[in-house]
Formats: sequence, structure tokens, C-alpha cells
Amino acid sequence: MLNLAGEVDALRVLDAGCGSGPLASALGDRGAIVSGFDLSPVMVDLARERLGHDADLRVADLGEQLPYADDAFDIVVCSLTMHYLKDWAGPLAELRRVLRPGGRLVLSVPHPVVYLFNYQERDYFALTQYSEEFEFAGQSATLTYWHRPLHAMTDAFTEEGFRIAAVSEPPWSPDTPTDLLPPNASERTAFVCFLFFALEAP
Repeated sequence: MLNLAGEVDALRVLDAGCGSGPLASALGDRGAIVSGFDLSPVMVDLARERLGHDADLRVADLGEQLPYADDAFDIVVCSLTMHYLKDWAGPLAELRRVLRPGGRLVLSVPHPVVYLFNYQERDYFALTQYSEEFEFAGQSATLTYWHRPLHAMTDAFTEEGFRIAAVSEPPWSPDTPTDLLPPNASERTAFVCFLFFALEAP
């Protein structure tokens, strides 16, 4: 994400779906003027603890109009957030609205082949909702996602006027704990987990 964002010193950067703020913090360390939002008030509080109480952090829903002016940012980053959404048209239109002309949207999603790897009987080409169980601090949680094929992602970007400047699908690091990988993925050194896009606004 940081490499695709490029030089951010003194640029206005929005972290869409900032979570607890690790990416926003890294961008700030590189000199960016960072704002961020997340749907979860708990995550925004955690991000505020990380970034400082004066940080421009808000509770907002990517599926609705965002609380920012038109052309407010030079760069928007959106890390592992879009796969929670069924509809991409509205959110992408909002992210384009808050980007200045010529600005860049950098986003990451789970690589769509991971879905096929885990659910081999499913239809890769269908927009499909699925859920997975996780355990956080001893408590179980069910997270719901939307799988979409690669062409559906690129179609969504271009339909909202973005130009695809870069696509990256780096392999997982050998240092990645095996419990964070799909079943048997540790046996496949060429397995990809994430897909990254750099998009340019007109």
C-alpha cells in the first residue's frame, strides 16, 4: 500500500476504513496530512489512541455520503475494506468525489483466487456472500464478505471513471504465521493472498 501510494510528504491523504490506524500512522510518519474514518466507533477510538487525540478521525459509512468536501484529498487509501460491501458503485463514486482531479486511489482486497481455494465447489464468476468465523481475544466473531471476480472489480473501477495505473499481487511472506493463511497455503510458496490496485481519478 505504501509503495503504491508513493511520495506522500505534505499531501492530503484519506484512510478509508482506517481500522485501528496502522496504515494512517505509517502515512503520517512519511509526512502525509492524514484523515481517516471507519464504520466502527471502537476502531476509531483505537486509531485516535495511536495517532493522537487531535487526529482528524471520524465515524462514517463508506456506503453513504462521506463527511468531506469535493476534491479534498490528493490520495485515498482503502485497505481490505471493499470486500465487506456488496455494492461498489456508490462507494467508488464517493471516493472519486473526495479525490482531486489527478488524485490516486490505492486499495487492497483479498485475492479472488483465495475464495476459490477455500470454496472449490463455488462459482468463481458469481457475486457471492460468504461468512467466516474468527476468534479475537478469546471471543468468537462472524465476519461477512462479498466475493467478486477480478473482471467485476476492474469493471467497477472503470465505470466510475478511474484509470487503472497499477495492479500488484505480491506473494505472501515466508515469515507470515501459518494460522493467518488459508489451509495448506504454507505449502505453496507462490500462493497469493491479496490484490492491490492503484487507480487515478480523471
